[in-house]
Amino acid sequence: MTLPEIVSREEWRAEREALLAKEKAATRARDAINAERRRLPMVEVDTEYVFEGGDGKATLLEAFEGRHQLVVYHYMFAPEWDEGCRRCAAFLDQIGHLAHLHARGTSFAVVSRAPYTRILPFKARLGWTMPWYSSYGTLFNHDFQVTVDRAGESVERPGVSCFLRDHDRVFHTYSTYERGLDGLGSTTSLLDLTALGRQEEWEQPRGRASALGAPAGSASIRFHDEYQYEVRR
Repeated sequence: MTLPEIVSREEWRAEREALLAKEKAATRARDAINAERRRLPMVEVDTEYVFEGGDGKATLLEAFEGRHQLVVYHYMFAPEWDEGCRRCAAFLDQIGHLAHLHARGTSFAVVSRAPYTRILPFKARLGWTMPWYSSYGTLFNHDFQVTVDRAGESVERPGVSCFLRDHDRVFHTYSTYERGLDGLGSTTSLLDLTALGRQEEWEQPRGRASALGAPAGSASIRFHDEYQYEVRR
């Protein structure tokens, strides 16, 4: 195994400071990309998808659970598979407590193409509690390009899609797939994909931090059992 070179503390500090300058530049570049993502236009979802979930039938609108935004993780689980994808399982294992997303008016849900009768025991086996819906019998996976037809065969791929709700109208704001999921999993990384972002005052474009009528950004962070408000409209 190849290990890092051994140097003095002074040499390490000089190298570290040089790298820090590049890391700060990367952070500023990421902030600029996130702002550009929030400026993307959105498209109305005019298909009424009906899923199967823990409480029976549910539409995409109902998956918002009354909040303004919805982040969907497209879990690879084809109807003929006995269990879901291992890489997708590793992704879900790193998702934090959903209360921090909920406090920012954002719901999180998992959607797979397998029938719910297959999803339910698999979900229970791995101890997950987040909402999980079956899109079996709908074109949801095809429409959002996580099930694609290649050489006459349906192929699954992982992805994340973000949606925004304006009363009863649902809009698709962003999707990313495969390597685009690298580095995702934390609350802030998921919020960075959404149209409203982290809802910090410093974020561009201006005017979205207070869109939910609740304390903005980091000022609203609490222990997950201390959140006292639900933002619904």
